[in-house]
Amino acid sequence: MGPTRFTVAYWCVLAAALLPYLCAYLAKSGGLFKPRSQGGFDNHDPRAWLARQTDWHARANAAQANSFEALPLFIGAVIIAHQLGAPQTRLDILAVLFVTLRIIYIAMYVAGLPTVRSAVWAAALLVNIGILLSALR
Repeated sequence: MGPTRFTVAYWCVLAAALLPYLCAYLAKSGGLFKPRSQGGFDNHDPRAWLARQTDWHARANAAQANSFEALPLFIGAVIIAHQLGAPQTRLDILAVLFVTLRIIYIAMYVAGLPTVRSAVWAAALLVNIGILLSALR
């Protein structure tokens, strides 16, 4: 067995894993530098504080949850595709496309564009399935 290398697709797994934390920052950003007494972020009860958020902060929190939900299939698909010997270039392109679509998805979620967001979500799901099946010949 030759040397192992960290592929573009593996870097995309890291990027996808960091996206929920970006969403969490966005969701909390309105209250990070305010005192709790003035509605600032409450680290003693962060989930209740986040549940009280409205507008784009609430949507960013929902995007965080969805980003975590999307991770297992993506991680599994990348690992399975690697194990089955999928063409590396195809796998890398699909992985970059998935991460790009997830970034667009988050932007559409925060912007309050549900129809576009859902279309982008569906496209990312299809790309994920493509990754999983990319080793088929």
